[in-house]
Amino acid sequence: MARKAVCCGLNSLEVLLMVLFLLMTGVTVGLITVFAVNMSSQTKETGELIPMVTPPQKSYLIGVGRADCTGPVANVPLMGYANPKQTAAGIHTRLFSRAFIVDDGSRRVVFVSADIGMVSQRLRLEVIKALQLKYGDLYRQDNVVLSGTHTHSGLAGYFQYTLFMITSKGYIKPSTQAIVKGIVRSIDVAHKTMKPGKIFINKGEIVGSNVNRSPHSYLNNPEQERNRYTSNTDEQIVILKFTDLNGNGMGMISWFAVHAVSMNYTNRMVSSDNLGYASYLFEQEKNIGSLPGEGPYVAAFCTSNSGDVSPNTRGPYCMNTGKKCDYLNSSCPTGGTKMCVAFGPGNDMFESTRIIGQNIYKKAKELYGSAGQEVRGSVHTAHQWVNMTDVTIHLNSTHSVKTCKPALGHSFAAGTTDGGGDLNFTQGAVEGDPFWDGIRDTLLGAPSKEIQECHDPKPILFSTGEMNWPLPWHPDVVDVQIITIGSVAVVAVPGEELEMQKAFTNTEVVITGLCNIYTHYITTHEEYQVQRYEAASTIYGPHTLSAYIQHFRGLAKAIAQGKVEELPKGPEPPFFKDSQLFTLLLPAPVDNQPANSTFGQVLEQVHPRYKLGEVASVTFVAGNPRNSGDMRDKTFVTVERFQNNTGTWVVVHTDASWETRFHWIKGSGGQSNATVEWHIPLSAQSGTYRIRHFGHYKRFNIVTPVITAYEGVSDVFRVTKTL
Repeated sequence: MARKAVCCGLNSLEVLLMVLFLLMTGVTVGLITVFAVNMSSQTKETGELIPMVTPPQKSYLIGVGRADCTGPVANVPLMGYANPKQTAAGIHTRLFSRAFIVDDGSRRVVFVSADIGMVSQRLRLEVIKALQLKYGDLYRQDNVVLSGTHTHSGLAGYFQYTLFMITSKGYIKPSTQAIVKGIVRSIDVAHKTMKPGKIFINKGEIVGSNVNRSPHSYLNNPEQERNRYTSNTDEQIVILKFTDLNGNGMGMISWFAVHAVSMNYTNRMVSSDNLGYASYLFEQEKNIGSLPGEGPYVAAFCTSNSGDVSPNTRGPYCMNTGKKCDYLNSSCPTGGTKMCVAFGPGNDMFESTRIIGQNIYKKAKELYGSAGQEVRGSVHTAHQWVNMTDVTIHLNSTHSVKTCKPALGHSFAAGTTDGGGDLNFTQGAVEGDPFWDGIRDTLLGAPSKEIQECHDPKPILFSTGEMNWPLPWHPDVVDVQIITIGSVAVVAVPGEELEMQKAFTNTEVVITGLCNIYTHYITTHEEYQVQRYEAASTIYGPHTLSAYIQHFRGLAKAIAQGKVEELPKGPEPPFFKDSQLFTLLLPAPVDNQPANSTFGQVLEQVHPRYKLGEVASVTFVAGNPRNSGDMRDKTFVTVERFQNNTGTWVVVHTDASWETRFHWIKGSGGQSNATVEWHIPLSAQSGTYRIRHFGHYKRFNIVTPVITAYEGVSDVFRVTKTL
């Protein structure tokens, strides 16, 4: 991947905006994508940022908010790896939406980071619609940025285009509504808590927490460009610190280029992954005495230009031999791409998640503590809808090129070293395969000559731009958006690699990835020629990057010249009715329990005593978690400590805690169990504890479903420093 560009010429109007590829992993027939950009700042000799406009002499109004957006944690596919077997079966950590509002007295912007795979067009349209019903024109397409952390262990089902619905069991309304309501609720909280405050910026580097998963593609970029950097990944972290006028912390936003895929494709618990763990650590430290997801302080750790950037720092190895994978096509002699898997720094995915998340948290904490450079200046926004299938890019005064209708290449089905495909596709395919092409032609029809020529040298596997049943398979219309807060520009990109010049004066530009809509990757023209996974997933053809550069230049120029009102709005995207969307997820069945048992009854009991660092485990007779309905701001699990001085039980952990794991195990005949694990931290107090489980089961009263709540409790047990 290309790294962030560095500004040149102190007095020039030039800032390089560079969008690195953002990953989306995948297998088989459908996948996902992302995109991000980064421009770096120019400084005076004093090291202070030069604001774009004369700063106002008053403070900003700042609001921060957080809300649960977890959704149904059973049967629903997880979004990211496109593995049909990877359906939700419990909770590792809950998912949250975090919102930040900044108002300069004239204009207002909203930035949201949600613990989800990516923001879909459907999701964004539903959120904006809900905001308009509540707030009128206060929160709009142009001043609201929605970003996903790209966890691959969040729930799917919130898309309206056929390709993504196929891999998500269709459109799943409970999943979608949990995310929509969570995002809107986080904005509500931020809106209600707005008060005068200040913003500070700081940046540094994190070394050893990300690696390039496609170094062969990166090497195809011009040597002159590559020589400008010491690494083939972007190791910069940028933080914004929000305080009130007394200097009390309100929140922070961090951007770092890494994929939230430390939890691998074998995981079936909903999890916010490494970036979510960084948020967890920061918020727990600031919200002393509060349970996870509670307390006023909000810390968002966002993905940045993470297109080909993996947290699996040990690199890819063949699982059946232990030897390194083939360098060019990331496959193994036996087992192909499926056997080629990259591993993180830990002994398992949980430890890897902890290590990467903790590394990001520690650096962010350091930068937060030393942040002294205040952000001053006006707030600006610019947004357009663009038909990405028909963009003419003027390379110079005599030559122009165009984008293409969407299509996916053969290497798309190979997946990546973070999650390989099940079939015999490999990365780097620049020729088609007669066998698979024949099946495609029979089932879906052959790609037209026009689309094949437009995407050359990509061998087309799915000509999604020519596939419209039952709905379009890929979007034509996408969002491009920039918001600025004083000298900080936040570029919201739905693709993956962008460069922009001559836009702002001495502005710190941060990338925020997986925003507003999902459109797979955006590689450089050079990397496109190699046709690894990212290039095969660059759906609008070899000139996709140039098209985004052109449009973001236009937005930046409009902001710099004060001509945002003159920007064409562009063609609005479709909003398909619920009746047009399909779902492949069957209703949750009736719950049954074993003979002579009740829901919530303990099947496997805790031990009477544990020491710090051990795992307390208990298994209950359970109902299907989907029958519990909307469980936002609730919990399936509590760990409780007995307080001798008051004679009461106090909740010390919920299912939002890193220390707990809630496993739902589906049995036969409508029976299921719930196993709750408490990984006792070394910081736990010695004392008397118990574990409780809450749920619901479904029965039918003739033809009417009846939902009944239940709860179970373990035996009391002791926790001591030593046994």
